[in-house]
Amino acid sequence: MIRVFIGYDERQPLSYNVLQHSINERASMPVSITALKLSSMPITRKGLTPFTFSRFLVPWLCEYEGHAIFLDADMLVTGDIADLWALRGDDDVMVVPHREAFERPSAMLFNNARCKALTPVYVQTGDPFSLEWARRVGELPHKWNHLVGYDEAPDEIPDLIHYTAGMPCFEVVRHLGFAEEWAAAFKRANSIAPYEEIMGNSVHVEKLGLNRSAAPRQ
Repeated sequence: MIRVFIGYDERQPLSYNVLQHSINERASMPVSITALKLSSMPITRKGLTPFTFSRFLVPWLCEYEGHAIFLDADMLVTGDIADLWALRGDDDVMVVPHREAFERPSAMLFNNARCKALTPVYVQTGDPFSLEWARRVGELPHKWNHLVGYDEAPDEIPDLIHYTAGMPCFEVVRHLGFAEEWAAAFKRANSIAPYEEIMGNSVHVEKLGLNRSAAPRQ
């Protein structure tokens, strides 16, 4: 089971919904996805987003066992999350070594047993973004955290697209790149097949006298 934790921002549940769907639709292994909702965490500290600091609670939430992935909400996974999971090893944490150091923890692959320094008290009061709590920081391939607007346009679509300046549902950032990929993912995440295809053979349709060809409400 691949454990994935996604930062949750009540101001934009749309981001979380599209990201989790993009993970599930391409995953070749079972995935457990958890929303990091600050109101359910043992800390109150937040920054630009509610999950600015709660991301570092992932090892604690896993009881310091196994591995786990953290992802910012403003992302889109276009590859198989199992390929990222396969990179786990002996490093305490693995990140893409961006020049912008504050972006490195936006996607993390934790080796939870090696991250016992990340207690709720430390996350609430310390400097977890420094990564100084980790004895060994491993490197992930850049394709697993492509920063839209900062990184050079790649020859191929990255496995993980990070819309650092905001989701391309906002017109102001659509020109930065990969807006079409996100729009297509949004459409799939909010799609539904015709009622007849889903419920046409259900006993409830006949018992309740329902219209098999009913269209979904918009």
